[in-house]
Amino acid sequence: MESKLYTIQETIQLIEAGKLLALAADEAILKQLPKGNWIAGTTPYFMDTEKGVFSKTHIYVNELSTFGNEYSIKVYDEDNIYDIANNAYVNGYTLIIIPPFQEIHKKYALEADNIEGLYNNPIIGWVAGSDLSGNQVPKTFNGTISELYINKAVAVHIKLPDTKFAEVQIVNIFERDENSDEIQFFEDGFECDYCIINGKKTLLSAYLKQNNIDVKSPLVADYSGAMINISIKKVDNEKVSFYAPFFHDRVYKFAKKINDYVCEFEKNIPKLEVQSEFSCNCILNYLYGNLENKKIKSTSGPITFGEIAYKLLNQTLIHLIISDK
Repeated sequence: MESKLYTIQETIQLIEAGKLLALAADEAILKQLPKGNWIAGTTPYFMDTEKGVFSKTHIYVNELSTFGNEYSIKVYDEDNIYDIANNAYVNGYTLIIIPPFQEIHKKYALEADNIEGLYNNPIIGWVAGSDLSGNQVPKTFNGTISELYINKAVAVHIKLPDTKFAEVQIVNIFERDENSDEIQFFEDGFECDYCIINGKKTLLSAYLKQNNIDVKSPLVADYSGAMINISIKKVDNEKVSFYAPFFHDRVYKFAKKINDYVCEFEKNIPKLEVQSEFSCNCILNYLYGNLENKKIKSTSGPITFGEIAYKLLNQTLIHLIISDK
């Protein structure tokens, strides 16, 4: 079955047929779905098979391969999120949807590396969102009991046969501008007043304004060989807030400006030998790259308010690939 946008009637038919589904749609649509083997998060933004789409009438549907019907759906909050790796199958993967800026979101973002066994199997997923022109609170859904949450994550753990393995592919089109200033933080977090810029204590909000920094470009740091973005959410007179956490033991630089997001994604997306099991892209890429009505090859999925590939990411495109060993 092709992963793409479906009508509510088509989605209900798939649920009633017993399919295991990961769904994304506006809250009002998800509330109309019957109980079944599905999890979901809210967003009205999508990269459909042909183009970027804003829709409050359709549902993005991923049918997840079960390979013998061995899977489990779990709900996580800040008290049990450390169990996520232990609840996974020995050979398999986990797909998780997290609500933004709740305690579960903050704890996972800041403490994921402390979860025992985090990297034993792929953990992939996304952060729920909402229409940016409104004020709805993003939510997650557990379709097995028809419950919605503003402060809990939903996840499905899937077992793979011994002949298969899952892997995460992260596509980050941003590169550090090595000519930009070095930025370090005093502690880990999502919000900052003073930081260290080129060795000097500096009010970050004043630095951004005085230097006319384009906040559409994220800060980028080297995380053990992987370049990871943290994107600016808001700048006020005293504080700067971010969509993903900064860490005190990393050195950040602003990314180089990107003029053509579609071109950069298509240059950086690896050739896929098989269709991806799941994919998503960031709302900031969608907005800053003007991706509505534009197509990115070899990818479709929800447009998200954060991406999860083991850790919480921003302004990235991620794929989950299942291959033969």
